[in-house]
Amino acid sequence: MSNLSDSSHFLDNPIVNMEQAHADARGSIQPLVDEKMESAVLITSKKDTVRANHYHKTDWHYCLLLEGQIDYYWRPKGSTLTPRKVTIKKGELFFTPPLVEHAMHFTQDSSFLCLGRNSRDQEVYEADIERVNVFQL
Repeated sequence: MSNLSDSSHFLDNPIVNMEQAHADARGSIQPLVDEKMESAVLITSKKDTVRANHYHKTDWHYCLLLEGQIDYYWRPKGSTLTPRKVTIKKGELFFTPPLVEHAMHFTQDSSFLCLGRNSRDQEVYEADIERVNVFQL
């Protein structure tokens, strides 16, 4: 299962290589994340909208794209370089560590599961993020 023992490689590529699913006659179980976390949210987004455009001071999140497609942009906090971009497809798991500026452009109507280290309580969430302009339409 995915864990944060060394998250530095996610600065090069946010896609998480998932373990093989455990399958038998009943179906399958897909391991996703083996971390202590405080939030799990399901987020839906309309085509041609943008989410994030921020970085987290301490929080991290794994996201599993259930439907749709996302152009994910990222760069280290404070960088003036053009953000890197990867297209996330249905069924892919991706990770954002703390102190990484990131934005998500939804190129299709999409839904994703977001598993985070910190509580998603609005006060806690807002205290942990700094808004930046990583990507805009």
